[in-house]
Amino acid sequence: MRVINKPYRPEDARMPAAYQPASDTLARDKAEWGARPEASRAPPVLAALDLGTNNCRLLVARPARRERGCEGFKVIDAFSRVVRLGEGVCSSGLLSPAAMDRTVEALRVCAQKMERRQVTSFRAVATEACRRAGNCDDFLDRVKQETGLAIETIDTEEEAALAVAGCVPLLDRDTPYGLVFDIGGGSTEVSFFKLEEDGGHELRKIISIPLGVVNLAERFGCQDIGRTVYEAMIAEVAPYLEKFEAICSIGQRIKAGEVQMLGTSGTVTTLAGMSMGLARYDRSKVDGTFLAFDQVHEMTTRLVSLDYAGRAAQPCIGHDRADLVLAGCAILDAICRRWPVGRLRVGDRGVREGILFGLLERYETGRVRHATGPHYRRLTL
Repeated sequence: MRVINKPYRPEDARMPAAYQPASDTLARDKAEWGARPEASRAPPVLAALDLGTNNCRLLVARPARRERGCEGFKVIDAFSRVVRLGEGVCSSGLLSPAAMDRTVEALRVCAQKMERRQVTSFRAVATEACRRAGNCDDFLDRVKQETGLAIETIDTEEEAALAVAGCVPLLDRDTPYGLVFDIGGGSTEVSFFKLEEDGGHELRKIISIPLGVVNLAERFGCQDIGRTVYEAMIAEVAPYLEKFEAICSIGQRIKAGEVQMLGTSGTVTTLAGMSMGLARYDRSKVDGTFLAFDQVHEMTTRLVSLDYAGRAAQPCIGHDRADLVLAGCAILDAICRRWPVGRLRVGDRGVREGILFGLLERYETGRVRHATGPHYRRLTL
């Protein structure tokens, strides 16, 4: 597997020349991103793009200013499309022509939105599919030529750290430890960290499991899956979690009531939407809600009992996810069984928000301390 760990440079955050407003100049860019801007200066427009194995997601935002400076952002545009970039990568080691075509088309939409919103600073990252694929460089060159977007492939640790940075605002500061997982298309990242009194967090350990909803579904089947196959998928994930537990001893912290869990992925947001009986998915109602483990068990049991058509008929699933949802449920079940916290918080947020927090810190301070956002320190065991 190729892993690219390219350091994030401030100059990478600027829009490609093809998509900069005509009035922008390098001098203006430097002035705007120097010391904390004066109140009279128009704030920048920021964009974060996350190109995953299954989805292409974009957020466009402006800093939300408060009395003590910039403490958040206001989303002014968003885009999400299932592109299945990593379809077949596990077997072939390559991105397929059809998958690349679908993805480039989605990225064109992203570029158009960024141009229309006059984005002044952005960061675009690619994850597991591009880490695995032997033709990733050729694909990203094509993306740059056809859309003007420069996308960097980040390693698993930075992906996990960005997801944590994006989700930290949802966590309870009275519970000292956090366990955050991100079930992706080609991998699942699990992060264990301690929350700090100053509002930051100290990462204790990150693990990237080379199993996500796409490659696990391709391995075990995507259509009609019975209980036996479902349990086999859970058993495939469990050894990775056992290894992580042996290193971190999270179970002891759980028994002491010191651990909270948060899930950020299409799997947990889908189950949350189902538990609420939503006729169609609504992020504003799902993000930040809680799922009890008995709810997770009830819904996954029901989904396993349905055939493909039955799953596709569920309002928050549909045909785009009906063949992948059980693989995600199996990963979630394995996590819940290994670490019985009792409930998890649902985050419809992650890497994109983590990128935005990093860009916001640059806007506020005039420099980049960490690509993963403010108040982040990495501790290696």
